[in-house]
Amino acid sequence: MTKRRVVIIGAGPGGLTTALQLAHGGAQVTVLESRPQVGGRCSSLYANGFRFDTGPTFYLYPRILREIFESIGRDIDVEIPMKRLDPQYRVSFGAGGHLDCTNDLQEMDRQIATLSPLDVGALKKYLDENRVKLAKFRPILESPFNSVLDLLRPSLISAAAFVRPWKTLGRELQDYFHDPRLVIAFSFQAKYLGMSPFRCPSLFSILSFLEYEYGVFHPIGGCGQVSERMGEIATELGCDVRTSEPVERLEFEGKRVKAVHTAKGRYEADAVVINADFAHAMKTLVPDHLRKRWSDAKIETKRFSCSTFMLYLGIRGRYDDLKHHTIHISKDYDRNLRQIEDEKVLPDDPSIYVQNPCVTDPSLAPEGKSTLYVLVPVPQLSENTPWDDAQTNAFRELTFKRLADIGLGDLKERIEYEQIVTPANWRDDFSVYRGATFNLAHNLGQMLHLRPHNKFEELGGVYLVGGGTHPGSGLPVIYESTRITCKQLLPDLGLSAKFIPHG
Repeated sequence: MTKRRVVIIGAGPGGLTTALQLAHGGAQVTVLESRPQVGGRCSSLYANGFRFDTGPTFYLYPRILREIFESIGRDIDVEIPMKRLDPQYRVSFGAGGHLDCTNDLQEMDRQIATLSPLDVGALKKYLDENRVKLAKFRPILESPFNSVLDLLRPSLISAAAFVRPWKTLGRELQDYFHDPRLVIAFSFQAKYLGMSPFRCPSLFSILSFLEYEYGVFHPIGGCGQVSERMGEIATELGCDVRTSEPVERLEFEGKRVKAVHTAKGRYEADAVVINADFAHAMKTLVPDHLRKRWSDAKIETKRFSCSTFMLYLGIRGRYDDLKHHTIHISKDYDRNLRQIEDEKVLPDDPSIYVQNPCVTDPSLAPEGKSTLYVLVPVPQLSENTPWDDAQTNAFRELTFKRLADIGLGDLKERIEYEQIVTPANWRDDFSVYRGATFNLAHNLGQMLHLRPHNKFEELGGVYLVGGGTHPGSGLPVIYESTRITCKQLLPDLGLSAKFIPHG
């Protein structure tokens, strides 16, 4: 019997995880990746003996990926060793003070007391209530939403009391903490979705809860190592993983996909899974007349996330006093967010994230040296942010000034390797629409059935995985999107999806 053929466009985390499940389920899988290596935005950059993660730098809530590995007969602890970080990160405040965040609640209350004695004990209340909230939302995050009727499921009705559409995440945290610094410390995770906590729906208070409840992990070798190992396992399972082979167009018979075309050939397909950036893929691979709900004009009206300005730095020596992860919050955080989301101008006092992974994993740099990864949230591409050489150089200098504020004043003199990635690079080199690195925004009008469906509603035989579909952005959520998609796709191909766990 001829195997059912599936072509996956994109070897990012979603595409690779889908390939593993489909191959194990009996499909003949071809993965087409435009870049020279697998991983997409979750890949590795190698240069001068240094190794950097290009995008995600830690693993949160590894339960989902663990279950997926178990479903294909693999042990993630053997395939991809990870170390739980403690503290999981430092949050430093431009307004003064810092927190070394840990799941030791007594230690957290000791630190909170130095910032705001009135808030001692509030963290436990927040965690206890969000433990219930996650339990209510898990069935929703693990199920497809293909029509408005799916909103009538008992699981959604049961969780409705926790949705609170009138509240933002930031407003929700104000119910727990009086000190505005603590509100930010437990809501900045909205940036994992590329949004302001004061625009993000309150249901995403579970993000910070996941960190404290389940931990923040560093995969040995970096997050790119996870992608590389998944690519190797996919090949071991019989997948044909082809890098440096961008897809040029999809071939349709009516509205049903029939084949995928690249410069190197034509791949017939019983189904196509799109893991590429959703808006970019639709506008470049699918003729506009085949799309109504997600036409080019409709896509232009949608809200997209912010972007990021990146520095990948290989340096002489080490900063052993700098935590593995540091999130530095600007002194006027409200202004910082307003400049990014409303005014769409470069922030003059940016918040900055710095990863210093060699304090945990020295293998990422030559002996006596280390890597620093610097991420600055900035607006998506617009007329205010052309990212020409002058703007890029000016913002680089501003970023180094802010890095000096957190104790890295001698950094520029110690750089042996440097690479900059701007929103324009995300667009041009990674095919990210508007350079919006976190995809479609996660406002209530673009979630559940209002997000592009995992079984894409406008085309026959087309399925989606990744941040542009349900449940949304972030590595654990992207992995969950693949389970939701595979549970629909495998039966559609006449194959069993029983082995895929339901969590």
